[in-house]
Amino acid sequence: MLQERLGISQRRACRIVGQHRSTQRHDPGEVDPDRDLRTRLRCFARDHPRWGYRRAHAVLVREGYCLNRKKVQRLWREEGLRVPPRHRKRARLGTSTTPADRLAATSPDHVWALDYQFDVTATGRVIKILHVVDEFTRESLSDLVDHSIDADATVAALDKIAGARGTHPRFIRCDNGPELTANALRDWCRFGGAGTSYIDPGSPWQNPWVESYGSRMRDELLAIEQFDTMLEAQVLVADWRAEYNDYRPHSALGMLTPAEFARQWRTNQPQLS
Repeated sequence: MLQERLGISQRRACRIVGQHRSTQRHDPGEVDPDRDLRTRLRCFARDHPRWGYRRAHAVLVREGYCLNRKKVQRLWREEGLRVPPRHRKRARLGTSTTPADRLAATSPDHVWALDYQFDVTATGRVIKILHVVDEFTRESLSDLVDHSIDADATVAALDKIAGARGTHPRFIRCDNGPELTANALRDWCRFGGAGTSYIDPGSPWQNPWVESYGSRMRDELLAIEQFDTMLEAQVLVADWRAEYNDYRPHSALGMLTPAEFARQWRTNQPQLS
């Protein structure tokens, strides 16, 4: 109106009304020449939410569009498109029947504690060790050594221990590793009548006995011996475990070995009528 009635320039008219000149570049009634491009960008952002406008520009050029990156950036912003912030992945947690901080072993086979430890051979191959410890007697019930130990292998090791001892534990205590929260272990506990006590994430002090056992093995064996082969690792770990159970005095057990303590407890416990 100012231009038509007063004959002033567009620049001056926009300055008077406080309006940016870019609002006068296109007739509001005209079809947006970038409508198809905007639609394509919205589809792109929906299909690839973690890709930004730079990758969108590269794909559009590949598809035959003739445009520069700055135009894609402008349209991207005008459409309100943005790469969403990263969210922390939700950890899979096990379901405890008894909280870890309220569970204390009162007899042999009351609580079995599980944990994994890692080392490497001289050739750089990973060695994984499954520790199973009776929390009451401090006995090492198993030290499975292999390159990989999944949930099925863990359950097989627990089955072997239960068969040798003639009983299942009343509880198992472990962390929330993928092998220990898998359905295979949950089914084993359910069928064997064992409860579960998962420690809080990032709280190894809630599983102290098996952590202590692992630190002793690290200090006395893994940090000293270099394993050339998997067979050598299995033999040396088995030898160390036998020494730990039957020869090494344990200060928390009155300087008895775990095996001696277990035998004395079973001998002296009152017989149930």
